Parts: sequence; C-alpha cells; structure tokens
Amino acid sequence: MTMITKHRTTALTLREMNKSKWITVTAVFMGMNIALCAFGIPVPGGHLYLNDVVICTASLLLDPVGAFIVGGIGAFLGDFIFYPIPMFVSLAAHGLQAAAISMLFHSLFPGRRRLAAGISVTIGAVIMVTLYTLGKIYVYSTFEYAMIKLPYEIAQALLGIVGSMLLCFRGGILDSFSRILRD
Repeated sequence: MTMITKHRTTALTLREMNKSKWITVTAVFMGMNIALCAFGIPVPGGHLYLNDVVICTASLLLDPVGAFIVGGIGAFLGDFIFYPIPMFVSLAAHGLQAAAISMLFHSLFPGRRRLAAGISVTIGAVIMVTLYTLGKIYVYSTFEYAMIKLPYEIAQALLGIVGSMLLCFRGGILDSFSRILRD
C-alpha cells in the first residue's frame, strides 16, 4: 500500500469497514459539540465557545460526511437548544468548515500530516469566520454588529485551531484513532 493510499484511506476506512464504530464515534463527537455550545469563556463583549476544538478535531479524524454531521448538525442542535437565532448560520458555517477540513486533510501532503492539518484547519477557520460574519449581517440585519463580533469569531477560530492541533498531535489522538482503525 503506497503512502498516499494509506494516508487517504484513514478517514474512509472507519465508515466503510465498521459502520457501527463510525456511527458511535460521530455521535460522541456530535454530543460533545452540542454540550460545548452551552459553555463559553466570557470575554469583554462576548464569549468564546469551545465547540470549535471538537469540530476541528473530529474533522481531522473523520471523513467529510461524519465531519459535516459533527460540525454542522451538532452546532445546529446546540444552537437550537441554547440560542436558536443563529442556528442555520451555524449549520452552514460549521458544516462547511468541518467538511472542508476533512477533505483537505485527507488529500493534502500525504507524508506530512502536521502540515496538512495546519493548512486544513486554517482554511476551515477562514470559511467559518467568513460565513458567520455574512450570516450575522443577514440574521441581525446590521453590518456593524457583524463587524463588532468579528474579533470574537477570529479568536474562537484560533482557539479551535490550536486546541485541535494540540489534541491530535501532542495529545496523540490522531495516532490512537489510527490504531482503532486497525483493530
């Protein structure tokens, strides 16, 4: 098996080989995403939510479909329960963010996982920040409100990038997940 094939199939094998494991892992990450929608770190003028760490981590581990379910549907349900006004914005922003991260990570730089992960989560963060900003212009009907919240969206995206990279590479979650696939 070539390095490209080996790297590319990591996320796809779980869904293809063991559907019950895929459903379980996806559901656990989605539950974590929903739960973390309730908790935010208060900062002057807003909150930083920790669910971006879960979304980015799940996106690096799962295939694009699982990542979209965790990111988009998980954030949608979390907002539906705790703060329903932006729930459709969250569905689009986090769903596309997660799917993009997963697709890019599993296809970019097969031999260089850290580089691929860094580029993937950064592009995902740009997608999320852009869609949230545009969505807030639409939902709240003011460009000014969206611009006031922009620094918080960027900070939340950076929190997701750093947190997921630390969990996956320093915490060893990516290697542990690869071992689960082999079992």
